[in-house]
Amino acid sequence: MPRVILCVLDSFGIGGAPDAAQFGDEGANTLGHIAAACAQGLGDKEGVRKGPLQLPNMDMLGLGQAAMGASGELPKGLSGEHRAGVWAHASEVSKGKDTPSGHWEIAGVPVVFDWGYFPETIPTFPKELTDEFVKRAKLPGILGDKHASGTVVIAELGEESIKTGMPICYTSADSVFQIAAHEQHFGLDRLYEICEIAFDLVKPYNIGRVIARPFVGETANTFERTGNRRDLSVLPPEPTLLDRAKDNGRQVFAIGKISDIYAAQGVTHKIKANGNMNLFDATLDTLEMARDGDLIFTNFVDFDMHYGHRRDVPGYAAALEQFDQRLPEMIAKMEHDDLLVLTADHGCDPTWQGNDHTREQVPVLVFSPSLTKGSKGSRSTFADIGETVAAWLHLPAGPHGKAFL
Repeated sequence: MPRVILCVLDSFGIGGAPDAAQFGDEGANTLGHIAAACAQGLGDKEGVRKGPLQLPNMDMLGLGQAAMGASGELPKGLSGEHRAGVWAHASEVSKGKDTPSGHWEIAGVPVVFDWGYFPETIPTFPKELTDEFVKRAKLPGILGDKHASGTVVIAELGEESIKTGMPICYTSADSVFQIAAHEQHFGLDRLYEICEIAFDLVKPYNIGRVIARPFVGETANTFERTGNRRDLSVLPPEPTLLDRAKDNGRQVFAIGKISDIYAAQGVTHKIKANGNMNLFDATLDTLEMARDGDLIFTNFVDFDMHYGHRRDVPGYAAALEQFDQRLPEMIAKMEHDDLLVLTADHGCDPTWQGNDHTREQVPVLVFSPSLTKGSKGSRSTFADIGETVAAWLHLPAGPHGKAFL
C-alpha cells in the first residue's frame, strides 16, 4: 500500500485568485513577483543569494506550468519545461486567507463560515476581553493591544515586557490573538497557561487561534523568537483527511505546526522541528519510520513567517532555492507507489503592501515514481488535494472536492 508525503510551502502563492479583488489583493503574485525581482537584481543580498530565481526541480514537476495557468505568465527564471509528475493550480473557496482555512480546505474541509477579527484600532481588543484576561491570568496588564508584526512588536516592547511582567498581546489581519513573552523572565509554562485562558475567552468572538510567541534575548537588538511557539486552534467543523486516515488505522505524522492547526485531531505522531531545513530533515527521517498506507504532513513555515510577512524578497527567494535543491533527496527515498504532494495554503507576496497574507491560487505539484506525467489544470477548491490523497491511500471519500489522479 502506498504512502503520501504532503508538504505545504506556507504562503507560496502563484497569483490569479479569481476573488482576489474582494480581499484587496488583485495582482498579488508571490512566486511571480519574487521571480521578477530576482531577474531585476532586487533579490540579491550579500551572503544570502544572487541572480535570477533558480527552482529547477519544482519547475521539472510543473511549477512553471501551474504558474502560467494561474496568472497567465511564466515566472522569470523558470523554463516551464514539465518533465515529471502531475501539476495543477488550485483556488480557495474558504472565506478567509488564513492558515487554518487553507489547511483545513487542503484536508477536505472548506471553511464556509466567517471568522471573527479584531479591528485595526488602538486598542484593538474589546475592553471587557482585556479586563477579564488580566483578571483571570493575574497579570499587571498587557502591552501592545494592536495590529502588529510579531518581530517588530517584540523589538518595540520586549524590554518593557521583561521589566513590567506584562505580556505583549497583538493581532493581525488573521483571526488570531497572539501573546509574546520572554521564555525565562516570564516563563514558557506561564506563557502557555495564559494562552489557554485567552483561548477560552476569545471563543465568543469566533477567533480561530491563540498563538504563544516566546522569545529570548535581553535587548531590542538581540530579541528573537524561539521554536517553542504553540498554536491553540478551534476544531475543524467536520472530519478531515487526517481523521479519515487515523480512523482507518493509518499513522498520521504531523510535522511542524500541523498538529496545532488541526487541534491534534486525526494526528497519531506530533513531530516538532524549527526551521525549514530541520523540517525537511524531520520529513526525511519520518519516511524511514512510516509504514505502508501512512500519511506524512509537513508545514514549512519559514516562507511565511520569516520572509513573506517581513516582505523579505531575497530571504524568500533563498528559502525557495534551498528547498528546491533538496527535493531530489526526498524523491530518492520514495518507494515506487509513494506520492509526494507540494502545495501551499495561501499567498504572502513579499512585494505587496502591508505585511499580511495575500489571496492567491496555489501550486499543486504531484509526483510518484509510478505516475505518468500530465496536467490536471485548474482546480476549483483546495479540497481536491485532500481527496486526491485520500484516493491514493485507499481511504473513504469526503463530501467536498474531487480526486484527480
